Amino acid sequence: FVDSEPCGEVAARGVTDGPDEDLDKMSGMILAALAVASKRVQIVSPYFLPDDAILGALVTTALRGVEIDIVLPEKNNIPVMDWATESQLPLLLEKGCRIHRTPAPFDHTKLFLVDGVWALIGSTNWDARSLRLNFEYNLECLGEEFGSELDEVIQRKIAAARPVTQEELANRSKFVQ
Repeated sequence: FVDSEPCGEVAARGVTDGPDEDLDKMSGMILAALAVASKRVQIVSPYFLPDDAILGALVTTALRGVEIDIVLPEKNNIPVMDWATESQLPLLLEKGCRIHRTPAPFDHTKLFLVDGVWALIGSTNWDARSLRLNFEYNLECLGEEFGSELDEVIQRKIAAARPVTQEELANRSKFVQ
């Protein structure tokens, strides 16, 4: 047991998702959060292969002028995931999203922060397997102080990462290595 001081107020609730009565609950939360974002969206995910609805919502959110940062590992632990993910990145870059690749070790963090106050933290990845087939559990959190702390974590990840460019994606190999 470790003594700790309170670190501020945060409202939180657990959210289940799975291929049963909770089907599409997490997708709905992601879409709703993107729809109401007004300033900034920050996504950290090891597996990023959003379906057409979420991809469209990301594009629409960016076109509304909301800043979007997507933080992904430099090298995925599943090589084909890098290959699949990279097919969606040119569109996101073209619409104004910023994409960052973090160096090793492989980062399995899953964070979604909207406007620095609303966050989703848990087991859900931004891919169809996680959103449609897996049983997942996340915490939905609301609080400025907590959001600020999460923003600092994400900013440290971005500072250590490298930006992904359109040129890099245009010159990538079509073969998975």
